[in-house]
Amino acid sequence: MEPGGELRVTRQRRVLLDELCKVTSHPTADDLYQMVRQKLPRISLGTVYRNLELMAEQGMIQKLEIGGTQKRFDGNADLHYHVRCLNCGRVDDLDLPPDCRVEQEAAQRTSFKILRHRLEFSGLCPDCQNMDS
Repeated sequence: MEPGGELRVTRQRRVLLDELCKVTSHPTADDLYQMVRQKLPRISLGTVYRNLELMAEQGMIQKLEIGGTQKRFDGNADLHYHVRCLNCGRVDDLDLPPDCRVEQEAAQRTSFKILRHRLEFSGLCPDCQNMDS
């Protein structure tokens, strides 16, 4: 970290961020490791994990911790919602504007200081729906 708490963008972090921003599949660290090895053949899986965690802490990316599954990462750090398939685990962005009123409502109902919220919808993706037909 740089003085002032900012994360220095190393070549490894730049490649990770570039690869993450190319996809909308919300890959796991293992998936990203396979992707970046094309450009950085000597990178270790530990380095990928460590850098993803640091970039998420700094707000450069989002870390999606979806119950009972591997952590996934999203190159879009802006507040937005996700939808997850209960059958195959696919995660997509949901084109729905975030509702900040929910934060105001939550703040009125708790002694917690509300900083942000995440909302995840669950259902069946089109592929899994077609399997049931």
